[in-house]
Amino acid sequence: MQALEDLTYEKRREFLTEHQLPRELPVVSFHTEAGISATGLATLSHVAHAELPVVAPLSTSQITKLPVVIPLGAAMAACAQLLQIRYGEKSDGLVTRRDAEVPGSIVVRPKRKLDHAWMVYSSLNDDPSEPDASQVCEALLTLLVEVGQKRRHELAMKDE
Repeated sequence: MQALEDLTYEKRREFLTEHQLPRELPVVSFHTEAGISATGLATLSHVAHAELPVVAPLSTSQITKLPVVIPLGAAMAACAQLLQIRYGEKSDGLVTRRDAEVPGSIVVRPKRKLDHAWMVYSSLNDDPSEPDASQVCEALLTLLVEVGQKRRHELAMKDE
């Protein structure tokens, strides 16, 4: 439980205040927000699969597995709604937007409603007008490299 508490916004801010990140280290925070409309809750657009072990009779030593289908989009929307109601915080269904920001980082906040699992399942998106996860990752990495180069240049100019 302590590990989860250490991940809260306040604990991370306290830690980063005491242990400053090096100025030359570029940090980009990217966070999303799940749609929590009634349609979102009912949508089963992405399905996660899990296998739960089932206890076999003592006469056999085999472990059987029971497949379970989980409507992931609906689960993320429900979790986002719970976080909104309970804490007044918008989230991607798993992490609140505020907790996803590293203090002092460059923050990317897309307006598009995306749940936490979007980065894994976005390749299933058939809409070519919307970027998929690989395009977003490439853009974030490009931003990170450009910011790092700019910071190195600024520090070099300051040292001269």
